[in-house]
Amino acid sequence: MNVSLTPELERRVEERLKSGLYTSASELVREALRLFFQYEAERSRQIGLLDQRIREGLEQLDRGEGIPGPEARRRSRARLAAR
Repeated sequence: MNVSLTPELERRVEERLKSGLYTSASELVREALRLFFQYEAERSRQIGLLDQRIREGLEQLDRGEGIPGPEARRRSRARLAAR
């Protein structure tokens, strides 16, 4: 497999190799891909959690458990102020 890099990415790979952190460009690319796939999996997990929270909120609204807009804004502002 051949991969083309921009001059900037190639320069950065060379910097990492010169630093001694990696022994080859292949090692660096493998590590970068491993981290990318970890990131991608975590992002998918976070999206799944958000989807679940949205579903739960919609179910609550369907059951009539919603709160009026002004009250929701008041609660949101209070939470932000507490931070």
